[in-house]
Amino acid sequence: MFSILKSSLPAARMAPSLFSTLSAKAAYSTINKNTFHFKDLKTTKCTKPKQSIPKEKLVFGTSFSDHMLEIKWSESKGWETPNIVPFHNFDLHPAVPALHYASQCFEGSKAYRGNDGKVRVFRLDKNMERMNNSVIALGLPQFDIQEAVKCIEELVKVDKSAIPEGVGYSMYLRPAVIGTEPALGVRPSKEALLYVICSPCGPYFPTGFQAVRLYADTDHVRAWPGGSGASKLGSNYAGGMYPQKLAALKGYQQILWLFGENHQISEAGTMNAFIFWVNEQGVLELLTPELDGTILPGITRDSILSITRKWGEFQVTEGKITMDQVALASQEGRLREVFGAGTACVISPVKEIGFMGSDIHIPLDPNDPTAQSGPLAKRLYNDLMAIQYGDISHEWTTILE
Repeated sequence: MFSILKSSLPAARMAPSLFSTLSAKAAYSTINKNTFHFKDLKTTKCTKPKQSIPKEKLVFGTSFSDHMLEIKWSESKGWETPNIVPFHNFDLHPAVPALHYASQCFEGSKAYRGNDGKVRVFRLDKNMERMNNSVIALGLPQFDIQEAVKCIEELVKVDKSAIPEGVGYSMYLRPAVIGTEPALGVRPSKEALLYVICSPCGPYFPTGFQAVRLYADTDHVRAWPGGSGASKLGSNYAGGMYPQKLAALKGYQQILWLFGENHQISEAGTMNAFIFWVNEQGVLELLTPELDGTILPGITRDSILSITRKWGEFQVTEGKITMDQVALASQEGRLREVFGAGTACVISPVKEIGFMGSDIHIPLDPNDPTAQSGPLAKRLYNDLMAIQYGDISHEWTTILE
């Protein structure tokens, strides 16, 4: 299960998960050397394109482009020919393990149309690297990362007309792998489908930053040592929906996931968490929870760490921090900012954390009482957006046209 009562947890120790070591992954990969190839990609264009939706009316995840990528796998045939086909519904057997045992993983990336009119993708190779780790957790076969990247880039090229113009607008890319064997049984599926769909979307904050309130949940946990928290599995999200509903009833937009008796900070909703503070040693520090097997290795997270380390303006740490430390830092005036980071929102500022019956107020901009973001969160957001839209030339973006 994704969400369980804290009292049923084992002792809080950072045990490695099944495939947390490179040697284990390498050993598994030797059994699954088969992959699909971009050179074999076939494209079938749709004959009835969808009517485009005005970009001002786009709602995240509800509109889709005309085509999708499909690649089948089976234990008997291995990976088959990749195909770009018209967008369509699936015809699935009622017994497929994706419907019964959560044999499913997914990714989230974006394609952007810059001010220069060119289409770009952002660190798509990192998404495919993470998906390769997720399919291992499902007992399914890996694939060649670069072959997958090239197939997805071709899909973006085919549907490039669906990418809306303007900063904040993009086309969300959703790769997924599902187990499709038509049989019941708790074991790795002998058949699977890798597919990618594309969703044109508008800005996450259409009217600008909107700082959120987090509820630090002391009753439920997102992930635990030895579990699947470091993989992007659908099961990691389904179990959080009920606790999220409880938090919403209390007036909070997201959950701040905690772990262990000392209420160690984990993730912020579906985002990686960042704390900007003056630590107990009096050092100005940006801290994010370390990748201990319970934390999803976010692409935006990694980008923020890289950018801020290059700045060299403050200490950047991947470590541990508890809610008691955050509360004390707030009382002593050492807490500067808290924000979440992820593909959909890029940066999500936090203005308040509900913890043990009290609200911890998070500073935003001391020079602007109406601000919905702290200076660091806003600066990171602007820098990342400038890279993604091509205003800053960077190795993380790939130009597709």
